[in-house]
Amino acid sequence: MKIKVLSRNPADYVRERKCDIHKLPRNFDPQLHPFESAREYTRALNATKLERVFAKPFLGALSGHVDGVFTLCKHPTSISTILSGSCDGEIRIWNLNQLECLHTITAHSGFVRGLCTNPEGTLCFSCGDDKIVKGWQIDSDKYSNVPVSSYVGKFVYQSIDHHWSDAVYATSGDQVDIWNELFAEPIRSYTWGVDSIHCVRFNPVEKNVLISAASDRSITLYDIRKPSPLRKVILEMKTNSIAWNPIEAYIFTAANEDSNLYTFDMRKLGHALNVHTDHVMAVLDVDYAPTGQEFVSGSFDKSVRIFQRDAGHSREVYYTKRMQRIYCVKWSIDSKYILSGSNEANIRLWKANAAEKLAPTGSREKASLRYNDKLRHKFRYHPQVRRISRHRHIPKLIYKASQQKRIMLESRKRKLNNVIRHSKPGSVKRVAERTKHIVSVVK
Repeated sequence: MKIKVLSRNPADYVRERKCDIHKLPRNFDPQLHPFESAREYTRALNATKLERVFAKPFLGALSGHVDGVFTLCKHPTSISTILSGSCDGEIRIWNLNQLECLHTITAHSGFVRGLCTNPEGTLCFSCGDDKIVKGWQIDSDKYSNVPVSSYVGKFVYQSIDHHWSDAVYATSGDQVDIWNELFAEPIRSYTWGVDSIHCVRFNPVEKNVLISAASDRSITLYDIRKPSPLRKVILEMKTNSIAWNPIEAYIFTAANEDSNLYTFDMRKLGHALNVHTDHVMAVLDVDYAPTGQEFVSGSFDKSVRIFQRDAGHSREVYYTKRMQRIYCVKWSIDSKYILSGSNEANIRLWKANAAEKLAPTGSREKASLRYNDKLRHKFRYHPQVRRISRHRHIPKLIYKASQQKRIMLESRKRKLNNVIRHSKPGSVKRVAERTKHIVSVVK
């Protein structure tokens, strides 16, 4: 005779301490849970709604400038320190933890056109409308209003950027100059064309590669080990700013005057890897996240947008009632915050993830947040979840301008279709969106 005896291990259901939660036995057999998918969908929908409820990205404003904030610079070794330059020639050093100004420098007469720091974070270099490049001591205990170096040039310098490892920096104006920190004259100069160059950036991976944007609508590549430029691509409209991807050495994104951003591979400049739309006016600045998966852009339409690296449309848009056109944007080096400098003399601090909770969280809450993220990702293409997650309230100015832009694009597409329909087959060809804005590539 067989006798079946129930046997239970107390370790499976008895708590070790009184503060522990009760252990509940669960059978994960899918046949016993026929409504699991329906329950998960309901939870995903609720999690998406709560994410939009708790999306409060604005953290604070740094006020103190009396003119528009024209440029921002991240400190390479301190997460909580940034530098800003304004249109009245003033440089300020800020502490983001306290949202206060640590030091003020009257640096230039006129605009501060560019700011950069050396890799150690001990020196800051600035250039302005007064044709002078100045170096400043920015050690936390050695702030000074007297420059440690000052070099007078022959033309107005419009941008400056420092090499990521060497004591070398580059300036741009009527030409691109390469400087050594110890010398009073450029060690190398590059010219290609006659128009002024308003943006210059060193590659953070291939550190000797340099890129510039000029007012003749060109983007030019340089190698500072070579005596001449490498190649350039000419677009339909002017590029205002450029940002390198910090992870992929060959990828850069250009902020253009036609309200779009273009991502290129510097090895194949004949076509863009992606065209990022959604802005309705000229894009003035762009900066990548340290992860290289996202970038932030600031526009003349008074909004800040966050794009996925490979997405054509923005995943987030930030604005305030008082914020005017955005001159500069930066992504913090811990990838959690975004800084924007605008025309009304304010620097604003935003969360990179609008619904992220910044307060300390326990292990159970972290597990719940991860579970909700997985559910939102699983059901992200469901119509209701997608509609709620994508919906954003935007200012009336942007809403009306985006409607008008959409009508114009549809009209152009309809006209092209009519031309093709009433033309000889093969005589009129469609041009891909990623190549139609490129005029030529010059080597």
